[in-house]
Amino acid sequence: MLTCDHPVPPDRYNDRVEEHLRVTRFYHASQIGVVQCQKALVNALIERWHPDTYTFHLLVGECAVNLEDVALILGLPTDGLPVTGMTMSSFEALEAECLDQFGVAPRKEECRGCCIKLTWLCDLKENFQLTDEISIQRTILFGDKFGTGVHYKFLPLLRDFGSIGQYSWGSACLAHLYRALCRASRFNCKKIDSPLTLLLGWAWIRLPYLSPLPRKSRNFPLAKRWHNWERGDRRYRYLTLSHFRKAFDEIQEGQIYFH
Repeated sequence: MLTCDHPVPPDRYNDRVEEHLRVTRFYHASQIGVVQCQKALVNALIERWHPDTYTFHLLVGECAVNLEDVALILGLPTDGLPVTGMTMSSFEALEAECLDQFGVAPRKEECRGCCIKLTWLCDLKENFQLTDEISIQRTILFGDKFGTGVHYKFLPLLRDFGSIGQYSWGSACLAHLYRALCRASRFNCKKIDSPLTLLLGWAWIRLPYLSPLPRKSRNFPLAKRWHNWERGDRRYRYLTLSHFRKAFDEIQEGQIYFH
């Protein structure tokens, strides 16, 4: 069975940074908090994923996550410039980028390949003093603790704080999910690294009979409905892969909401 890398709770941040978060268009996503992973459901969805069509194949038809889903579930922008650019893998390039942006650079043991370990970024964040605009903006870049590291390739896109909101981060998120699903569908893959909150939120909205009890009924982004869902629906946490396989095998018309 695949295991899931999933975010831990977002840090509480100084109230002064809210307007800056809104400038980056990450404000709504920063408010989601923890959406506990249901590993069995993720595995069942991966089994239904077809890389050749980029869709989930169900008995009642094909379906997929789209940009509208990203905007509604995560609150990320789906318009703007593409998130793209040159990727350099040398430690020297990573070191120079960090020195330019943060005034300090990680040691080699604080990196893993092209990724900066999360522990270094968290320590860096804790040492920032919110005394001016630059220090506040630097703190915002590390607003949430996702996964175990941050890929160096994104840092050049964050040099100009005012331009961060011009990018289509939602499109990049969706592309990352598609790529991760395609990789996870390979027989020899044992782990998935993707925006699982998006995948789970999509499944629970489109297939509500498979969802846990939402903690809140009306919220934006929609993922906030299932913030800490395991506190109110502990039974759901222990549902097995066979349970979800059976649910997909017996799906009926009317149980899935297509666009």
